[in-house]
Amino acid sequence: MTHETSRSTMGQGRRSPLARLGLGLALAATLSACTPLLVGGAMVGGTMMYADRRSAGAQVDDGAIELKAIGRLKEVLGDKGHVNVTSYNRTVLLTGEVDTEADKAAVEQAIQRIDNVRSTVNELAVMLPSPLSSRSSDSFLTGKVKASMVDAKDLQANAIKVVTERGTVYLMGRVTEREANRATELARTVSGVQRVVRVFEIVSEADLAERK
Repeated sequence: MTHETSRSTMGQGRRSPLARLGLGLALAATLSACTPLLVGGAMVGGTMMYADRRSAGAQVDDGAIELKAIGRLKEVLGDKGHVNVTSYNRTVLLTGEVDTEADKAAVEQAIQRIDNVRSTVNELAVMLPSPLSSRSSDSFLTGKVKASMVDAKDLQANAIKVVTERGTVYLMGRVTEREANRATELARTVSGVQRVVRVFEIVSEADLAERK
């Protein structure tokens, strides 16, 4: 896994939930047993999971890690700080803000004790929590970076997870060296991006070919 930093250069909508659920169940009943299952946005047995490049088990583990992290953060910080936990292929990225260095270390230790966590990348800053305006800007930047990757014809955008915190863009995913460099290049050219941090798991072209 690489962890590197680079600088930037600068209607039917009225149906009730119960009605929609009933419709979904009715449709599901008409599908064959071999129909792919959609779990948390990942299509098990279908093309979405393949594009993600994580195994079914890794995707389930990542979801469980992020869910369990909510309780761990509550235990460690209570209502203090602002921490985001992003797990990709069992590598956990910690971003946001905490009050003290002790809090920063305590959060990392708590997350490391969660089942199936392979490694952590602690990017927490010791400072006051970021304002809502900053978080809205970060969400907008994430969208712009993702859009730039979708537009690129030489990059599989679904293989890369983008996280933005205070103008810093973090890139996660199982990618080749060429893909890592290309994604970094694209992110750096997006207006408003201050810094790009690579949290990639670098794999070979042969490794990717084995999954096809």
